[in-house]
Amino acid sequence: MEDKNYEININPDWIKKYLGKIVVGLIVIVALGSSVRTVGPEEEGVVIQLGEYNRTVQPGLNFMLPFGIEKMHKIPVQRQLKQEFGFRTTSSSQRSDYAKSGFGDESMMLTGDLNLTDVEWVVQYRITDSYKFLFRVRNAEKTLRDMSESAMRKIVGDRTVNEVLTVGRQEVASSVEVLLQAMCDEYENGIRIDQVVLQDVNPPEPVKPSFNAVNQAQQERETLINQAEAEYNRVIPRARGEAEETIQLAEAFALNRVNRAMGEAERFNALYDAYVKAPEVTKQRIYLETMERILPKIGNKIIVDEKGNNVLPLLNIDKVKAPTQ
Repeated sequence: MEDKNYEININPDWIKKYLGKIVVGLIVIVALGSSVRTVGPEEEGVVIQLGEYNRTVQPGLNFMLPFGIEKMHKIPVQRQLKQEFGFRTTSSSQRSDYAKSGFGDESMMLTGDLNLTDVEWVVQYRITDSYKFLFRVRNAEKTLRDMSESAMRKIVGDRTVNEVLTVGRQEVASSVEVLLQAMCDEYENGIRIDQVVLQDVNPPEPVKPSFNAVNQAQQERETLINQAEAEYNRVIPRARGEAEETIQLAEAFALNRVNRAMGEAERFNALYDAYVKAPEVTKQRIYLETMERILPKIGNKIIVDEKGNNVLPLLNIDKVKAPTQ
């Protein structure tokens, strides 16, 4: 088989004729590709012309000068962003996965009573001013991370380890949020802090068993105190009520005795006044009233005359009944 050689002859006139059009077409394509930008619905486009701020464009299709004369930075102003400290989210799904190793320098900090604690937290924020976010502070996200660490360490450093780990967690998060927002306003970085959330607060791993034992003892102490207070609230008010009742009964008894004594004294005085006015009549009346009270209580009665010689026949002495037992 014999080899065949093929030769391609290119006409120089054809190259000269179409080269200019090809170059122009390539320039137009590059210009269109570098001048058309699409801004998402949650974003704003900040246009930089020759290194200087020019304008801010809204979501949609936007045109700008080609060939790098103008550049655009897309800023997510309608989206909530977050920064994580002491851990990182490795995957977000129905069950998110987190990684903690390698981030201990962020979360390990000193409390006001010179104890170490491991604080993990999340800062949720929004970009409210894209111009300030880009131009007021260099690398605003890195600056925000540094400010968050500074604010958290300051607030934790003003509190004891027990406050940070137990009852003071919400107060710590609120204080950090207020302080961090004040720092953002001072730096004019165009960021609004939505929320600071303490994800997890623990003692360092070497002392965690001891701390858990102390914490359990404190909880038991609180339980015993609550039980004692409940018993106190149950017994003491009842005892006070019984004491008050006894005092009132004694006062009522004393008042009754005093009133009765005063009444008897007034009755005696009235009898005495009547006796002084008519002694014989009073004697006779007292005698009759006394006999009226005494005679019904006596069983059988025998009435004799003054000399005691004869017994009145109306008494039927023979029919005297035996005294009751």
